[in-house]
Amino acid sequence: MEIYLLRHAIAENARPGLKDADRALTDEGRQKLKRVLERARGAGVRPDVILSSPYRRALETAEIAGESLKHHGKIVQTGTLVPDGNPRQVWDEIRSRKSETAILLASHEPLISSLLAHLLASPALMVDMKKAGLARVDFDRFGPEPRGVLKWLLTPATAGD
Repeated sequence: MEIYLLRHAIAENARPGLKDADRALTDEGRQKLKRVLERARGAGVRPDVILSSPYRRALETAEIAGESLKHHGKIVQTGTLVPDGNPRQVWDEIRSRKSETAILLASHEPLISSLLAHLLASPALMVDMKKAGLARVDFDRFGPEPRGVLKWLLTPATAGD
């Protein structure tokens, strides 16, 4: 299975009266995200399922990913992908979908970097997932502890930002 970890794109700044969960993507964030996804589409990324944090900026990121990558299914919202989510719970959710070929997860920091390290069986690994960054991790088995292989990491800068 191919797992794609996508950090949400640049979102509007926090301000009084705006809940963190309600922050939207900026135009700049959308543009950078689309460049990353254009490269991903060229690399053959075709998710069977897209899972997203319920936060607005992650959902908007997931929707843009769905459009760009020609995904025709619905975006599945899951509370396991909120910023302070637990990588083990995300792994359990992935394992429950092991019949899929490719899953894209749209989430936030600090979860996305710690999840990437967890999926690589290296929880102490320090990863700097940039906004709109996309990583591919492959799995051939689904034991209680993940043992994935990092295939690539794409950032807005490497996508031609």
